[in-house]
Amino acid sequence: MLHLSKLAAQIKKWAKDLGFNHTAISDIDLSTCETQLKKWLDDGFHGEMEYMTRHGTKRTRPAELVDGTVRVITVRIDYLNQPMRDAVQILNDPNKAYISRYALGRDYHKVVRNRLQTLAKWISEQNDHHGYRVFSDSAPVMEKALAEKSGHGWIGKHSNLIDRHHGSWFFLGELYTNIPLPIDQQTRAHCGSCKSCMDICPTAAIVEPYRVDARRCISYLTIELKGSIPVEFRELIGNRIYGCDDCQLVCPWNRYARLSTEPDFQTRHNLAHSDLLVLFDWDESTFLKRTEGSAIRRIGHNRWLRNIAIALGNAPYSPEIMKALKTRLDYPDHVVREHVAWALNQQSNKISGQNSLRISPQSSKQRNGIPLHKIPVNPS
Repeated sequence: MLHLSKLAAQIKKWAKDLGFNHTAISDIDLSTCETQLKKWLDDGFHGEMEYMTRHGTKRTRPAELVDGTVRVITVRIDYLNQPMRDAVQILNDPNKAYISRYALGRDYHKVVRNRLQTLAKWISEQNDHHGYRVFSDSAPVMEKALAEKSGHGWIGKHSNLIDRHHGSWFFLGELYTNIPLPIDQQTRAHCGSCKSCMDICPTAAIVEPYRVDARRCISYLTIELKGSIPVEFRELIGNRIYGCDDCQLVCPWNRYARLSTEPDFQTRHNLAHSDLLVLFDWDESTFLKRTEGSAIRRIGHNRWLRNIAIALGNAPYSPEIMKALKTRLDYPDHVVREHVAWALNQQSNKISGQNSLRISPQSSKQRNGIPLHKIPVNPS
């Protein structure tokens, strides 16, 4: 068996060979994080994500989730597949569909977990009694807190992890292990007085630094929420049909982000530049075929149509949009029908110049798009 320090170095080399951009090692003390999570849950900020309340303290006590765990090997893999300015141009074109950049390629859960399984196998070949389990956003794991502890970066005011040399466009993965490897040092936070992410959030979901009310977050509303999206947020969603990247697009540290060369994360089926009307026309079989192997599939065809209906309602008036929406007025799902009716009303009001939606005072200063001059210069 390799000496622990040599094994740690070997693990990092293997991880690099597997395509991970950075690897680090953490202990399992998440006591501070446990207090913060409890308050977040007590405040109801998790909305309908009831799975966040399951499993007791297993989420913040790794050894309770996987018996014998003493260290967590954390990995990072970059996924940004086009310059940020290109993303903003789509975001600011109301007839285009904006999909969060992480979901444009292959489902990251499978990519990261499969590679971590290979890494774990290689470690086991050096240690006959290796106990482990691998994760990637797939179990009650505080992945950002563990990555922060191991020195990948710091959790920013928007609650995403930031690496001062690489920005925040990356996925995380974890390998719980019973091997007492040497740990890496945590880095300092570097947000300072910057609050660009808070100012840009369309729905004012970042209610205070480092605290996000998921019930207001567009990613939650378009992905996690199963029923009707509250009317007060619909105009603010703009053309975001799956997730939201605004807080990352304006983060100054993302000027250091590099484009990913990972084939699995390259855009599929032109989803980075698709017209809303094209996507709204997909029937369920087309949706399932085009989203095979994608994280998008998890929301299902009904929520897909619900989200696009909102975006069509927010688009400039168009007879083609009115015609497309009317084809879904008798759609079997009542939530889809409700959002289609709302979108038709929005389109009709644009003809008469009326504004049927009153925006809440907290949200009234938010914008639906991002000015290009707000985007950090990306050297990629």
